[in-house]
Amino acid sequence: MNRPSWVVFDVGGVLVDEARLIRGWAGVLELGEAAFTERLREGIAAEKGIGGTIRELAPQLDIKAHRARLNGLEIPGEADLYPDVRAGLAALRQAGFRVGIAGNQPAGVAEALQALRLEADFIATSHQWGVSKPDPRFFDEVLKATGAAASEIAYVGDRLDNDVEPARAAGMHPVFIPRGLWGEVHDARVSGVTRITSLPELCRCFEAPNG
Repeated sequence: MNRPSWVVFDVGGVLVDEARLIRGWAGVLELGEAAFTERLREGIAAEKGIGGTIRELAPQLDIKAHRARLNGLEIPGEADLYPDVRAGLAALRQAGFRVGIAGNQPAGVAEALQALRLEADFIATSHQWGVSKPDPRFFDEVLKATGAAASEIAYVGDRLDNDVEPARAAGMHPVFIPRGLWGEVHDARVSGVTRITSLPELCRCFEAPNG
């Protein structure tokens, strides 16, 4: 891979473990966590996502109302970070890379991530930008936030549809990490892309930038 100067991270499934939210929906649906997780895994494989899977399981459910009630489960705290996050970001900064965080997230997530004092040059969300992945305009916002050319940016995500494919289309270097349900399901379809299993591996993927 050509040497980037920026590494920009997705949030859910990359920096933040979404297990609390999955448990919350399992409770709403009155399913055990393991049972709902398996149905969600099947729904992801069928490209239904979480919304389509829930509608299939409970057609009469007011998803919007429950999503509002469960919103707090999407606000990350220290315990929701994957164990390698701080070490991975610190290693990149020490190696001279600039770091960004940008993902599809609701109101309050950017502020919560800021409060965690992660080692990032910027933190932004789809809620703040008014556009969500995989819309190309989301990646235009990443370009604006970094002030860099697309070829100077590596974008790290756990999904082929929302992360790898649109980042590549934008001219960035996609990096795939197979964790979280989407990462686990999409892993079988990954080819021709940089793949890591932990964030500290990133420094071994790139040469350190000059300066």
